[in-house]
Amino acid sequence: MLKNLAQPETVNSQHYDFVVVGSGFGSGFFLSKLLETTTGRVLVIERGDYNAHSWQVNENRNSSIDRSTTYHSDSDKPWNFTIGFGGGTNCWFAQSPRFLPNDFRLKSKYGVGQDWPVSYDELEPYYCDAEAIMSVSGDPDMHGIAPRSKPFPQPPHHPSTPDQVMKAARPDTHFIIPTARARVATEGRGPCCASLRCMICPADAKFTAQNGLMDVYNDHRVTVILNSRVTGFDSTNNTVKSASFVSAGKTFSVTGDVFVLGANAIHSPAIMQASGMADTLTGVGLNETYGADLEILLDGMENFDGSTITTGLDYSFADGDFRADRGAALIYFENRWKFGLRTERSKWRQTLPISIVVEEMLEDGNRVELGENGEPIVHFMGASDYAKKGLQAAIDGLDEILQPLPVEEIVFRRIRRTESHLQSTMRMGSDPESSVVDGDLIHHKYRNLVVVGSSVFPTCGTGNPSLTVAALSLRAAERLTAEVAI
Repeated sequence: MLKNLAQPETVNSQHYDFVVVGSGFGSGFFLSKLLETTTGRVLVIERGDYNAHSWQVNENRNSSIDRSTTYHSDSDKPWNFTIGFGGGTNCWFAQSPRFLPNDFRLKSKYGVGQDWPVSYDELEPYYCDAEAIMSVSGDPDMHGIAPRSKPFPQPPHHPSTPDQVMKAARPDTHFIIPTARARVATEGRGPCCASLRCMICPADAKFTAQNGLMDVYNDHRVTVILNSRVTGFDSTNNTVKSASFVSAGKTFSVTGDVFVLGANAIHSPAIMQASGMADTLTGVGLNETYGADLEILLDGMENFDGSTITTGLDYSFADGDFRADRGAALIYFENRWKFGLRTERSKWRQTLPISIVVEEMLEDGNRVELGENGEPIVHFMGASDYAKKGLQAAIDGLDEILQPLPVEEIVFRRIRRTESHLQSTMRMGSDPESSVVDGDLIHHKYRNLVVVGSSVFPTCGTGNPSLTVAALSLRAAERLTAEVAI
């Protein structure tokens, strides 16, 4: 329950030390670190409503707002996100792998894309902090590919039989997937029930803002207003002075010292564009990973005996010199019958669905621009050759990778329409000529504006982005408060 709710009329024309736009991963984790040191007042402006977990389960949806009504597109590709309190913490599946060290240095290592202004080593302590807040369960053997200074907060999920065999045969590349789906119950979350309904977890086992960050939003320094859409910022002398927002057809505004933009990778650049504060890179490079679904028919080995929806993560194609020419790929081993059970007698469970997810390259033609009605328009040309080549190489290599399993047949099922991980429209970097924000997520020009969320990713990466978003936000808040006592 949100305790610090206010009406737009009561905050209108008031001044806050921090004005935060959105309440998803970026905003929530930024605030969790910020409140450790600040004594200032914080206003959170959320476009959507507060939809309690029980409401989401009963309604079988995460939000009362249809996301497709909040933007226009010139393609049929869906971009998935949640408009509502908690943002993407509501709809995510809670897959929580870290990015790999070389994901942060793609340009210097392989000559493509951009380097991040933050290294893996610099981010690693914040990965640990984010994992602790989320109670992430994970495989300690992953230390070999993603070094860690602290153990996972929870033990790994029970692997499926195919995962057990793969992990024994390929211990350097196959692991039990890290997840923020509780392996064992916590004070506020039950254990994962493996019901395969992760978008709306019936057991409330996955981390969300509602079961993991309510102490942040209910802090006495924080005020939250709902159903309020930020339409733009006003700036003077390269300093953001105020934010305007609309609620129930009326326009309001607030002033502030520091502004935190935590809408998603479509709406954050649109707000900047509506404010007349967009540079040539704002809104450019919209992307997400590119993927395919396949089914591995097994001969005499049964699946679906793991303890969560996805139990394995294979890194055989996750890094290497090939990234100079094609995208890296992760292979997700599924513990759900997404293509149904087999119909042959005695072979019902002898099938292994897998997803191959490949890093994308930022393309200028994939972009967000502002429409006449103030809502964003998404232009999407399709997947890059870099991603397509990465996917095909991973598919071609499956025979060798899956040798430990009794494979009867590999069946290609479909290209995945979306990975629900939109990103990169306000990319971070050291050079203002090739990025929008710096390594501390502060806008290069407007130095009291912090941008959080996956919109700041300068490259696509190979893993699910939410954990990295959380870690970047924790780091940004700590560095901001260390430099400026507020």
